[in-house]
Amino acid sequence: MPRPLSAILGLILVSTGLLGIANHAAAASALDLSAVELNVQRVNAAGTTIAWAELGTGSPLLLLNGTASPMSEWDPAFLAGLANANRVIVFDYPGLGDSGAAPGSWTFEHAADWIADFAARVTPGERVNVLGWSMGGFIAQQLAIRHPALIRNLVLAATNPGGTKTALGPAWVQEIDSSSSSDADYLRTNYPPSGRAAGKRFLDRLSDAYDSGAYPVTETPDRTLKAMVAAEDPWLRSNDNLRQLGGIGAPTLVLDGANDLITPKSNSAVIASRIPKARLQIFPGSGHSFLFQRPEIVTGVVNRFLR
Repeated sequence: MPRPLSAILGLILVSTGLLGIANHAAAASALDLSAVELNVQRVNAAGTTIAWAELGTGSPLLLLNGTASPMSEWDPAFLAGLANANRVIVFDYPGLGDSGAAPGSWTFEHAADWIADFAARVTPGERVNVLGWSMGGFIAQQLAIRHPALIRNLVLAATNPGGTKTALGPAWVQEIDSSSSSDADYLRTNYPPSGRAAGKRFLDRLSDAYDSGAYPVTETPDRTLKAMVAAEDPWLRSNDNLRQLGGIGAPTLVLDGANDLITPKSNSAVIASRIPKARLQIFPGSGHSFLFQRPEIVTGVVNRFLR
C-alpha cells in the first residue's frame, strides 16, 4: 500500500542544520571547476552511437538530463561536486548533441532500454547509481522498473509520476518549458525571484565552459525536441508508471525545490509515497533548477545519500 502523503511530508528535511552540514562538507571543493572538462567519447549502444564523458572516480553515477538537454548543459559546479565522490557519467540522448539518431520512436520506456544498454557497455558488470532530473526523472523511473538489476541507488529530482496524480504547473510555464526559450524565460520559469541571481551565475558558468573549450558546443535538433515533448502526452494519460512505482526496490532519494513551477513539489511527495525505500527532501527558496541554484548543498546531500 502507498504511504499516506501526510506521512511522507513528515520526512521532508528542510532544517538549516542539515543544509549547513551539507554545505560545509561540499563547499571547499564543489566549486573548483578547474578539472571539469567533458572529453567526449563514443560507444555503439542500443543500435546507435551515444556520445558520453566521465569525471571523477568511485562508484558509477549516471546522470539523465531534462528535455532536449545535452550533456553540455549540466552545471560545471554540479558536476564538480558530484565528481568529488563518484565516477560521474554524462551523455547525449539519441538524436541529441553528438549522439547518433534515435533507434526508434521516442518514448520514456524505449529511452530506458536504450540507456540500460549504454550503461551496460560503459560500466560492464557493475550496478550504477542513477540521478534523473525533470524529464530525465521519467526515464530514471522506467529504468528502475524495467532494469532493476542495473540500479544500486536512485535519485529523482524535480520530476513527476505520470498519470492522474501528476500536478502540472501554470499553462504559461508549460508552454515555455516545451519550446526553445530565451535565458530570460529560463530564469523566470526555473528559479523563484530570490534565486535568479544564482540562476544567472549558473548560465555564466556554462558560458565560461563553452568559451574555454571545456564543454562541446552542440545543438538540439527541432525534431528531437518535438519528439521528446510529444512523449509526455502518453506519459500523462497513463497510470502505468504510477502503478509500477511500488515495485522499485532500490533505495531512492526524491528531491525538489519548494518553488518548482514546472513540476510542483506535490509530484515528488506522490513518488516518495509509492516507492518503498524512498526519502523525500524539499529545498526551500528553490525552483525547478534547484540543482544549479544550490550546487554545493545539493551535491553534498546526494553524495551523503549515495555513501
